[in-house]
Amino acid sequence: MIERPDRTPLPRDFFDRPVLEVAPDLLGRTLVRTTDDGPIELRLTEVEAYAGEVDPGSHAYRGRTARNAVMFGPPGHAYVYFTYGMWHCLNLVCGPEGTASGVLLRAGEVRAGHELARRRRLSARHDRELAKGPARLATALDVDRTLDGTDACAGPDSPLSVLTGTPIAPERVRNGPRTGVGGEGAVHPWRFWIDGDPTVSPYRAHTPRRRRT
Repeated sequence: MIERPDRTPLPRDFFDRPVLEVAPDLLGRTLVRTTDDGPIELRLTEVEAYAGEVDPGSHAYRGRTARNAVMFGPPGHAYVYFTYGMWHCLNLVCGPEGTASGVLLRAGEVRAGHELARRRRLSARHDRELAKGPARLATALDVDRTLDGTDACAGPDSPLSVLTGTPIAPERVRNGPRTGVGGEGAVHPWRFWIDGDPTVSPYRAHTPRRRRT
């Protein structure tokens, strides 16, 4: 008998926990992006934890700004940022309100809405590459700053929601350094992924950007 993923939306108290509990527990869950053209469903396979104002790698490390304000709000909301002048990245806020913790959704396996995802990811050679990396994930799901602050716990009427799915057994979860994080934040092994999953993105260490002279 084939086990079917649980279609129950995750409640807000799932996200109202320490970020290092929420992040690995998101693996295997189902992210649903409802677009004007139809839904796209993604099984989460790789995430990274960011611990707010105590984490040098976090956007909230130096306090609240207009850009990161959603991170300081209630858990279970989407924090979307624009990076390198080209890409969006999708995060889910967690922890008690005011702590500014969040989980970056780094990669996933498209389970439904493949054609919609392929339209936005024309360079993907295989379906396993559609959401292999945070920018690719956001592109495949048509995520941009208009979704910043979206309540992912609001149910089927929300453009973003997270379903219970099928949680990953702890022995299949691996962790290591976060991708591209330098300085003090580089030592935190707060990237979590499903062992052996082909949609997980390759690890890249931080490379300091050269200053223009």
